[in-house]
Amino acid sequence: MGQKGDGSEVGDREKKYREKRRERAQKEGAQKEGAPGEWGGSLTVEAALLMPLVGLLLVSSILLFFYFHDKNIISSCAYETAVIGSTKAREKDGVDASLLDQAFQERMQGKCIFFPGARADIRVGDEEVTVTASAARGYFRLQVVQRAAVTEPEDHIRRMRRIIR
Repeated sequence: MGQKGDGSEVGDREKKYREKRRERAQKEGAQKEGAPGEWGGSLTVEAALLMPLVGLLLVSSILLFFYFHDKNIISSCAYETAVIGSTKAREKDGVDASLLDQAFQERMQGKCIFFPGARADIRVGDEEVTVTASAARGYFRLQVVQRAAVTEPEDHIRRMRRIIR
């Protein structure tokens, strides 16, 4: 054999170690679970098949969150506009639908993610203000109707004072 320090002893020891390891594995019946080369790439194939489904689920849930976020924003802006209209309708000049549409657009400005171009159809009646807000993007459509009654609380208070006296 070689002289001390030439590295051949180390090589011989490695060969003996590998042989003993192989013999032990054969005695146990099979290779140990999780050893390199046992899976043969099947884990990679399964992950490649599963990842599009995970991605689709993630993207669709984000889209769903955006939809309901915008629905809540549009609904609250429509309700605020209806309440403003019912309050202004009590004044002697009344209220104009174009003024309420402008108030709706001010409240909507820059708040929606999925439906940035929401529109409102406003009807002002003697007893009620109705705001119908709608938005569309592709196949997704959204329509919200909010109503507010035109009340006259001062008449109610006057009637109550008459009863109390």
